[in-house]
Amino acid sequence: MGVEVFAGNTADPMTLASQVDKLKQRFGLSRVVLVGDRGMITSARIGEELRPAGLDWITALRAPQIRALLDAGAFQLSLFDERDLAEITAPEFPGERLVVCKNPLLAEERAGKREDLLRATEAAFGQLADKIAHGRGPNGKDKIARAVGRIENRYRLAKHFDIAIAEDGFTFRRNQTRIAAEARLDGFYVIRTSLEAKALAADSVVGAYKGLARVERAFRSLKTVDLHLRPIHHWLAPRVRAHVFLCMLACHVEWHMRERLKPILFDDDDPMAAAGERASIVAAAQPSPAALRKRAGKLTPEGGPVHSFQSLLRDLATCTLNWMTTTLNQAYSFPLVTTPTSVQSRAFALLGVDPISL
Repeated sequence: MGVEVFAGNTADPMTLASQVDKLKQRFGLSRVVLVGDRGMITSARIGEELRPAGLDWITALRAPQIRALLDAGAFQLSLFDERDLAEITAPEFPGERLVVCKNPLLAEERAGKREDLLRATEAAFGQLADKIAHGRGPNGKDKIARAVGRIENRYRLAKHFDIAIAEDGFTFRRNQTRIAAEARLDGFYVIRTSLEAKALAADSVVGAYKGLARVERAFRSLKTVDLHLRPIHHWLAPRVRAHVFLCMLACHVEWHMRERLKPILFDDDDPMAAAGERASIVAAAQPSPAALRKRAGKLTPEGGPVHSFQSLLRDLATCTLNWMTTTLNQAYSFPLVTTPTSVQSRAFALLGVDPISL
């Protein structure tokens, strides 16, 4: 496990070069494929760092790049009437494979979010216009423009409105043409990779990129849920690095604990069966039949209770080590571990831990 801490004002893409050096030199890896989101592995980083270092990558295109591909005829929306994945190439990305995906559930989510933001923007514009009309708002074209700009910055949907500002007020209305142009790509995303098809098939490329969700969940847990990396109550650089290292080490231990404890956790312990329940790699992940049974009955196959990781830790915390004395000799003390319950015994067995011998 390797951990590196950067100054807080360092942009994410700027951290990539040192990680390339670490992978090639410190760990001595001969074949490396970096998987990162579009904010980390950018075209600039690919051209300046990854390609010269001989590394492969899997990342995604930004919305303007996808729109440019569509406008150039690199793919047709009608291709996805009966499929959700298609592999293409484009001269703008020489030597790369592009995997275009369409997720209907994601399309619905994005459309709903956009409509919510449009309504919230309209409501804020309406309130401002009402205040101006009743003499309680800003006066003059410049002040009104600044007030409108604050609303635009809050919801970031100014491109979807036609706004006309005057000295004594402003008008606004939705631009349905621009909204429709954006909506046609709802649910679409494009994965880009330098890997050849014989090295990794298209669906596996998509699966590798979607695996970033596990990293995001791990960091969310690391920062706020289980390990509380933030806030960091240290100011000196060595102490900050030590704090981050200990939290990452704890995250590593937690991952191994979860893997071993899956049979008594709500976590899905049959990934192969879960993969079989999935319609395609683009579709949402589905639980295995075993996981559904655990969730429905809240019982393990052995009939014991199913826990979340946090509730199991609370249960295990009641198994304590006590120092005992006897009335015959108060000066003599000895350790005594409380007798584990059936749940605790099962957990300790899965972890390969004997609390009495500790």
